[in-house]
Amino acid sequence: MKKKILAVLMATAMVFSMVACGGKADDNGLIKVGIINNDPNESGYRTANDADLKAMFTEANGYDASFAYSLKNDEQIASAQQFIQDGVDYLLLSAADTAGWDSVLKDAQKEGVQVILFDRTIDADDSLYVASIVSDMAKEGQTAVDWLKGQNLAEYNVIHIQGVMGSAAQKGRTGALDAEVAANANWNLVTQQTAEWNAEKAQQIVQSVIDSGKSFNVIYAENDDMAKGAVAALDKANISHGVGKDVIVMGFDCNKWALEELLKQNWNYDGQCNPFQASYIDDIIKKLEAGETITEKVIIMDEKGFDASTITQEDVDKYGI
Repeated sequence: MKKKILAVLMATAMVFSMVACGGKADDNGLIKVGIINNDPNESGYRTANDADLKAMFTEANGYDASFAYSLKNDEQIASAQQFIQDGVDYLLLSAADTAGWDSVLKDAQKEGVQVILFDRTIDADDSLYVASIVSDMAKEGQTAVDWLKGQNLAEYNVIHIQGVMGSAAQKGRTGALDAEVAANANWNLVTQQTAEWNAEKAQQIVQSVIDSGKSFNVIYAENDDMAKGAVAALDKANISHGVGKDVIVMGFDCNKWALEELLKQNWNYDGQCNPFQASYIDDIIKKLEAGETITEKVIIMDEKGFDASTITQEDVDKYGI
């Protein structure tokens, strides 16, 4: 009987020791991560992003990973709360919306769960997360608008197709265009609507403008899939598009098929958004596990914009996702 009591006491002490050190009682030697992402079917970019994360966060690489997907902030927050309850070591987050994360991130901090942002920023104090590996969405938008401004059109009549409202990508890519329209009398938004990254919704928006008889000469779509949907509406109406044609077509993300449209000069511009953040996250986790301090809070991915008049096959092969 004494031996049984002693065994129970020893087991209890071991559990207490593991919890005090930040480990898990059922620790199998793997780092437990909860990964919250947007729908992988949202776009080619997101499919590549999800595949990159799944290839990295495997048992073979020392991870026990769980994934949750949603385009809705409240659903993502619920997933974060569940991961915290499940006792993950790290919470990896690509937020659907920049706002509303303070409370759940404070809960994570209280429970010793370290948060790493990827792909998108949030509106929260940076003490609530370890690091943010992101694209500079505002720079992406500014690079695209600067390119468009450089086309020196007499008048800019723009169909602006937005992504999911409130997302970092939407806010960054919208901000630069809104500023240019506000500053110039010859820049006009024919329509500005969200298609929520969806090709079919983008096609409907453009078709509606065509049916209205309003004049336009630029389509500024905040991702490639929406640009593709917009072009489908143009093709249906026999409206020419691309280099030297009636309508300038702009997209973002640099899907390989989209860059091929630039190479054929059917589109005019595509802004790069780098989906490969997993190796950056893995490097941060390894440093944290080794007891190192992360001094670089925000890590900006290197990105560029491509012009149909200068893009090469090498660019397509190197940068297409």
